[in-house]
Parts: sequence; C-alpha cells; structure tokens
Amino acid sequence: MGKLKAAIIGGTGYGSIELVRLINKHPYLEVGSVVSNSQSGSSFSEIYPHLSGIADQPLEKLDVDELSEKNDIVFFATPSGVSSKLLPQLVDRGIKCIDLSGDFRLRSGDIYETWYKHSPAEDKYLQQATYGLSEIYAKEIKNANLIANPGCYPTATTLGLIPVLNTNLADEKSIIIDAKSGVSGAGRGLSLTAHYSEINENFKAYKLGKHQHIPEIEQVLTDESGSPVTVTFTTHLVPMTRGIMCSMYVNLKEEISTQKVIELYKQFYKESRFIRVRPEGNIPSTKEVSGSNYCDIGLHVDERTNRLTIISVIDNLVKGAAGQAIQNFNLMNGWDERMGLTDIPMYP
Repeated sequence: MGKLKAAIIGGTGYGSIELVRLINKHPYLEVGSVVSNSQSGSSFSEIYPHLSGIADQPLEKLDVDELSEKNDIVFFATPSGVSSKLLPQLVDRGIKCIDLSGDFRLRSGDIYETWYKHSPAEDKYLQQATYGLSEIYAKEIKNANLIANPGCYPTATTLGLIPVLNTNLADEKSIIIDAKSGVSGAGRGLSLTAHYSEINENFKAYKLGKHQHIPEIEQVLTDESGSPVTVTFTTHLVPMTRGIMCSMYVNLKEEISTQKVIELYKQFYKESRFIRVRPEGNIPSTKEVSGSNYCDIGLHVDERTNRLTIISVIDNLVKGAAGQAIQNFNLMNGWDERMGLTDIPMYP
C-alpha cells in the first residue's frame, strides 16, 4: 500500500518535531503538510537544521480546503485554545484528527473554561471526541475519527493508578500524586520558567492545586473506578530535557504484599506492548524510557503503613505526546500499534 500523508499543525513546537521523527520511521505514513502561520515561507529544516535532507518542505499557512485535499490525517500540535476552533472544520470534511492539546480531553466545556481559561469547543465535538489513552480505550479508538490525545502527566498518572483502582483495593480519597517533568514539557516558547539561569541546578514546584491536568486525571480515574475520585496533584520542574516521573501514594483497604500487587499489574497489562511492570525492588528511572514509547511502572507496599507507592515514568514527548498519537493512529487503522514506535530507549 502507498503511504498515507500526515499534516502537522503547529509545525515549530517540540511535539511537531517529535511527530516528524516518528513518522519518518513509519512504514505506512509520511509527513505531508506542515502548518505554521508564524513561520510560513521558511523551510522546516531552516527552523530545525537537524532535519536537513529529511524534512525540507516549506511551512505553510493554514488553508482548510487544501489541507483536507492533500492529507489523510491531521495532527494538531498547537497550544490550547487553537484546535477547538480549527479541528471541527476538518472533522466535518471527513478528515481524521488527533489533537495533542487539551481542547477535547474534558467532556465539560465549563470545566475546560475554568481550568484552561479559553472558550471551549462546541459541545457536540467534545462528546464526539475519544480519549486516546491507548492501553485503556483501544476498542473505542479503533472506531474514532477525533482523538483527544492525553496529556503527559495524565498518561503517566492514570496508567499507574488504574489497575489498583479497578480492583477496589485502593482508597479513592487518599491519592497523592507527586509529579516531576523535564523542561521540554513547557514547550519551545521563551519564558522565565524555562530560562537556563532559573532552572539549572534548581528544582521547583509550580501550579499547586491549579494545574490544568487535574480535571483530566480525575475524569479518567472516576470513569475507571466507578466512583468519584479527587486527587492531590503537585507538579515540579526538574533540570533535565526529557522525562516525567510520577510518584503516587494510595492507602490500601486490605493487607496485600508487593508481589501480589505486581502480579495484579502484570495481569492487567498483559496485552499492552508498551507497559513494563518492574519486578519487586526494581524501580524505574526516566533515563530508562528516554526517546521511547514505554511507560515503566515500579510498585512497593509499605507493610507498616499499608500504603502503596507507584512509580510511573515516561518520555513526555513520546508516550506523553507524539508517540501515543502515533500509537492511536495505528489503532485507528487496525495496524500493529507498535509501527514506527519500536525504538529502544536511549541510554545513557
């Protein structure tokens, strides 16, 4: 079969170049149009010289009709508040879309507006969107035309928590999430937060109780547990480029050994090619998933407190963004979900 063409809107961000890297290795997909209104007329490789000879096409202004005619799938790698206005125009033309921003993740427009401070998409599109947590909603993703790709923090968090919540072993009211991200999670735009002098040899918490991923995490965990879930969620910025580690703590309703919990997780994820549950005493680090689509999970039950600690690590730009988007596109087409995603993590 000939390769399908993928358009990328938001062409100069980190999510976009990661999509290009992954699409370049995909047997059935190639980069078509790359849209960046702010940089239109420049070639992609002018902005990112490491793409010279690989992705030299000119960056285009957005033309919905032309984009629809030339491409088979559109990836939105835009800031929040952009795709809510543009994506419906493409979906209405029958083009499959995967949105890497937060515009279609929350089913409630009011909740979106409260947390994101943007006007929401029309309700009919919010209800039409399928949440693209690949390992949990694969059946729904296969029949979807509009995918809301999960956030990076919610991916690591929900994949770590869902198995224990599904067993009714966990006290849903006790969940504490201590999350850390590399600086690429802040995007490529200039800001004091990501300034070298501010982040180098520094470690800081931010958006306490206000992070926009809180309602997304609570929505998924509530759906999967069958009862309302609220979480304490604290994010930290660490001086590294890539990676997310979520250290999660939950009280258990009954006594159970670490080994039994590990067995529970391995059974839950037995069909999941990108989830690696570590053996007892083996705790994952961010470097061990860097550049890959893996989510590695380590588990420990403290018998003294009867509290479960879950350590979940991902690469925020791959499993937390572009990699999961490609995984979802594979599922939408009935292909092996690993296509284009078989990279071994970069180590050291």
